[in-house]
Amino acid sequence: MRIFGSMRKTTFILFFVSICASLFAQPAEHKMTPAQYIDNFKDEAIKEMLMYKIPASITLAQGMLESGNGNSDLAVYANNHFGIKCHTEWSGPTFTKDDDTKDECFRKYPSVLDSYTDHSNFLKSRNRYAELFELKRTDYKGWAKGLKKTGYATDPRYSERLVELIEKHKLYEYDQVDELPNITATVSKPSHPETMEAREILRFRFIKYIIIKPGDTFFKIAHDTDKDLWQLYRFNDLAADAKLIAGQKLYLQPKRNKAKEPFHTVKKGESMKSVSQLHGIKLKKLYKKNHMKPGQEPKPDDVLYMRSTKPQEEKK
Repeated sequence: MRIFGSMRKTTFILFFVSICASLFAQPAEHKMTPAQYIDNFKDEAIKEMLMYKIPASITLAQGMLESGNGNSDLAVYANNHFGIKCHTEWSGPTFTKDDDTKDECFRKYPSVLDSYTDHSNFLKSRNRYAELFELKRTDYKGWAKGLKKTGYATDPRYSERLVELIEKHKLYEYDQVDELPNITATVSKPSHPETMEAREILRFRFIKYIIIKPGDTFFKIAHDTDKDLWQLYRFNDLAADAKLIAGQKLYLQPKRNKAKEPFHTVKKGESMKSVSQLHGIKLKKLYKKNHMKPGQEPKPDDVLYMRSTKPQEEKK
């Protein structure tokens, strides 16, 4: 009887261990493959390339390498796909893990797209990477060597590994794209997001907007309003390095193709962008209606057409 009881106990333990093993093995079955990673984030990499002139192939290869195709702890729990550490200027959420030393501080983002944008800002804002932006965006080998040379990573084979990924998956094809794609990337949101700050959502011509507060950042507003960074930039005709000014409107939805008022008389200090924000009209439509080139600014007392196209005989 003791032998039989011992056998039952052994069988139960083996069964329990087997169940546990299968449970702990399950996440591996759902890991993102390289092909899935590329499909999910290629559009975001292209967008960042067109805005910052960083080759999409380099951004994708770095994301794949640094995040293990989006499967690393840092990627899963902090949406950090580029291994960017906190550094002194970071004031956002953090994630602690062992890296070169124990308990290192890494940046934590509301979404993966925020990680992509911060990666571009990180490279663009540091002087040590400045020479890379003088390279052609199709020179992925030059970028790979430059990132290793300037100390982005400590891996002695970092540049070679980036080039291997780019050539294996033909990521260099994305460096040839010249137009901003429709953003369809899958965004990874935290399952338990931090408490959002209560904000008053206003409406102008049925377009939702907020008023920028002192101390606001794009990251904070995106988090509080459940928007992605690219949406805030696109809806407001802003570049990623634009400065927020307290008291101004920030639209949470696309502006209209025409304004409510037929005309606007330009006041001193106004620009095409400020008029666009004031009336909720898309900036490119405002330029087109007035036969003006992007970047061209009106003079005080100029009359801008807001609904119809300015007649040709009135062109200056």
